[in-house]
Amino acid sequence: MRQIININEGWKYFKDVVEHDALAGKEGEAISIPHTWNGYDGQDGGGDYWRGSCWYVKPFAKPSIKSGQRVYIECKGVNSTGEVWVNGKMAGKHDGGYSTFRVDVTDLLEDSNELAIRCDNSPSEIVYPQTADFTFYGGVYRDVNVIIVEENHFDLDYYGGIGAKIDSTVKDDNGILKVEGYVKGEGEVAITLKDAEGNVVASGANLEEITVPNAHLWQGRKDPYLYEVSIDLKVNGEVVDNITKKIGFRTFVMDPKRGFILNGIETPLRGVAKHQDRRDLGNAVSPADQMEDMEIINDMGVNTIRLSHYQHDDIVYDLCDKYGFIVWAEIPYISRHMAEEGNKNLEDQMKELIVQNYHHPSIICWGISNEITMMQKGVKKNMLKEQHSLNDLGHEMDPSRLTTIACFSMCGPFSKIAKITDITSWNLYFGWYFPGLFVNDIWFGIYHMFHKKRCVGLSEYGAEGMTNLHSAKPHRGDSTEEYHAIYHEYMLKFFEKRNYLWATHVWNMFDFGSDGRTHGGDNGVNHKGLVTFDHKTKKDAYYIYQAYFAEKPMVWITSKRFLNRTGKKTEVKVYSNQNEVELFVNGVSQGKKTGSHHVFKWKVAFPGDLEIKAVAGSVEDTSTIKHVDVADDSYVLHVKSNNYSWEKKDKDED
Repeated sequence: MRQIININEGWKYFKDVVEHDALAGKEGEAISIPHTWNGYDGQDGGGDYWRGSCWYVKPFAKPSIKSGQRVYIECKGVNSTGEVWVNGKMAGKHDGGYSTFRVDVTDLLEDSNELAIRCDNSPSEIVYPQTADFTFYGGVYRDVNVIIVEENHFDLDYYGGIGAKIDSTVKDDNGILKVEGYVKGEGEVAITLKDAEGNVVASGANLEEITVPNAHLWQGRKDPYLYEVSIDLKVNGEVVDNITKKIGFRTFVMDPKRGFILNGIETPLRGVAKHQDRRDLGNAVSPADQMEDMEIINDMGVNTIRLSHYQHDDIVYDLCDKYGFIVWAEIPYISRHMAEEGNKNLEDQMKELIVQNYHHPSIICWGISNEITMMQKGVKKNMLKEQHSLNDLGHEMDPSRLTTIACFSMCGPFSKIAKITDITSWNLYFGWYFPGLFVNDIWFGIYHMFHKKRCVGLSEYGAEGMTNLHSAKPHRGDSTEEYHAIYHEYMLKFFEKRNYLWATHVWNMFDFGSDGRTHGGDNGVNHKGLVTFDHKTKKDAYYIYQAYFAEKPMVWITSKRFLNRTGKKTEVKVYSNQNEVELFVNGVSQGKKTGSHHVFKWKVAFPGDLEIKAVAGSVEDTSTIKHVDVADDSYVLHVKSNNYSWEKKDKDED
């Protein structure tokens, strides 16, 4: 039977070494995986974080294996190019920093071995991505495992996949399960399906259509019901390999007027985009970090996640299945189309994304590119051709899902590139990079008028918001927490009237590293997140989404961090998902109000310090405001910021 052994501990790290022979005589730094060498310099600004070649080395005793068994090294994430070496010989190479790959090392093993992984995030014109508003952290930043399989086993070499293709569809009220096991060697494939309570509900063989009468559907956030499929490889009646995965039965369609429809129910998709990194950790985050992220999103009440701009860790897709999030998954084809030699890498990354994640019910579309026209004037023929190739590849590999694209705002609503995929979404920042929140109304009004048969969404929108910057008169560009909140209040009201938008995704759920940025006195970070870069502090805007979408009763007094204020009066603003809120100031009721779009406001006298309490049904929140004679200068942004710094730098270089 298959054995999986984690080997994250006991590595030595060697920075800035290219050739394996150059490791001789060097000491190395003791580290554990996950690890990145850009956890600090990739987040401190300047766009000058170190990119190059490093090695991870550890002693490796030969596993106890029987004749015919094979030994694989599995790497879940090595950015950007990874090589696996055993005893001074390269066993395999992989280009692409975000997907799983495996290397068969059986024939290179001795009794005692040196296992080495060379990792290289140097600039390259054949490995995507190379131009984007995020840091390309180098390192072995996800798990490394040893996998031991029998001579006859499910294929571990096919684009890093699980070794099987699992189709779970719905016909009438029945679930239809079809499994194709990819077998190396020989054997019979047997399938067993269990419900969430562990009861066997169906069974069958390879490539058989297995019917599940009256299947319990996977209903997204409402009821993310999962079955468990167990796939056995049997030789002479004995199980020699096994794959076990969670799956769900569901149907979905897109409608240009009604938006996203899940299992026949109109389900407007409202949610967030997500990067994987954290402050000081870069992309070397733990499973516990990933689970904490999903809990934060879950508590906010939204129902969709765009997992941008690359393939995420397996655990993230598993958690999306579990919580019921509808997922947009995509490859890192972003900002700039490189030389034709890079096309194979794009297609390989698309194949890996689909093969490795095909079984997840949460995924409903494959993203082929993001803002790919940003760094060039017009739509070039070679780039357009590759968009068509990736779109065709997505359909060929997975006819059950849709393809999508995130278009750059300057592309224009009539661009050729916006018509390639099944559905389209746009990255628009009216009210931040461009003046006028109301322009969102105009833009989508025009688009919808001329593309009545086209499903359209909003793949990115947002504004910079910093928890240390505040103003009683916030405005576009000031990076205050107050303007950040006003921006999102407007957008949520905008969405209420437009259910035809198949999905909307906030940019971004969390602040993230972008070393080329110079913004807000905290260089190297994109601050558009609803939560800070350490993933600890929820900004006010987080709570307006919670007021709209969370079922659990909530109330939140905004501008808590705007502690020191001047003037004879001050505004108190409250978010709640309850119909009525009562405000108390220094113990005295200021009356009850019925909110408009979950926002409740009072103008209160401000003769001195105020103790504020908001009560909404069974929930309450408190805050303090201090009266000062002189405005607190620390709330004002004094350093020069450049929202476009990363983009302009790349344009100058190109």
